[in-house]
Amino acid sequence: MALAQGIPQVSYLWFRRWPGLDETVWDLPGRSVPLLSRDGVPRLPVRVQAAAAGCALTRRCDLVHAVMTIGSSFPLFSRLWDRLVGDTPVLHTVPGVMNPALLARSRPLGPTVALSEVTAAEMRTAGFDQVRVIRPVVRLDEWPLRPRPSTDRPTVLVTGHHDAGGGAEEAIASAAVAARAGARFRLVLALRDRPGQDTRTLEENLRAQAARQGLADTEVLGSGSDMHALLASADVLLYVPRALGGKADVPLTVLQALATGRPVVLSELPQFESLRGTVLTAAPGDCERTGRLLRQVLDRPRCWQDLARRGRVTVEERFGVAQFAAQYSSLYEELLA
Repeated sequence: MALAQGIPQVSYLWFRRWPGLDETVWDLPGRSVPLLSRDGVPRLPVRVQAAAAGCALTRRCDLVHAVMTIGSSFPLFSRLWDRLVGDTPVLHTVPGVMNPALLARSRPLGPTVALSEVTAAEMRTAGFDQVRVIRPVVRLDEWPLRPRPSTDRPTVLVTGHHDAGGGAEEAIASAAVAARAGARFRLVLALRDRPGQDTRTLEENLRAQAARQGLADTEVLGSGSDMHALLASADVLLYVPRALGGKADVPLTVLQALATGRPVVLSELPQFESLRGTVLTAAPGDCERTGRLLRQVLDRPRCWQDLARRGRVTVEERFGVAQFAAQYSSLYEELLA
């Protein structure tokens, strides 16, 4: 979406869910290619459709831009790639890597874009010889700066996936530390599921953990939550995974929170280096320190205001549309020359 909106001189073909059309893509430039999907989740039948349609469409395009995480099936897919697309030039943007060990068994699809320097370095070490770093983008007009909610009981928003080590359990434990230290807040977990997960059981387990920790004012939401509304009503974003596990090197929810003017407490992962000095960080799994940081930002208005200001400035300077579009436009010109 960011590419289609930011580089209007390019005519894009892009996949969309069918039946139904997400309202966020109603006005997206270019031409959509429908894929039959019940809920928009990229399960195997959807991926097969994308591969089949892609094989046909690539031969009618001047350039293929694959925005694709490197997961367990990527090594085999990368070895079949040349047979699928022929001589069409390819640019591959890698939002994340499920496991760095997969890189040694993978082949580059073409010049590669990573979202962070740490992932770029891992890819170069594995033999990806044309790797650049282009940071993700946040449209500031869609995520305006908002004042802090004026409520007696602040809201702490937790985002992520229902993954082992994905941060949900760590967030609850950290919130309990802050609550025992005297902080008073409402905890909201807005988590996405993955294909094959028993989401209902996972959500019940999180509610039970919160109850055991004495966090009575806790709500667990599903993946269809309105992030604009959640961030507008939140005071702090808490995102503390032990490992990213294929999630984007710089999660968009984190950038959206910073753009909105919401302080963020993060795990100290190397992929978040570009946010240093903007967010509060603790070592992965260090719930004691994370809880103390959470209490600090909730109970000190001056700290809250300083972090909110720095977050917005960081997004404006490092993750804006102009720089993002210029870097990708330059890459397109090189590949099409």
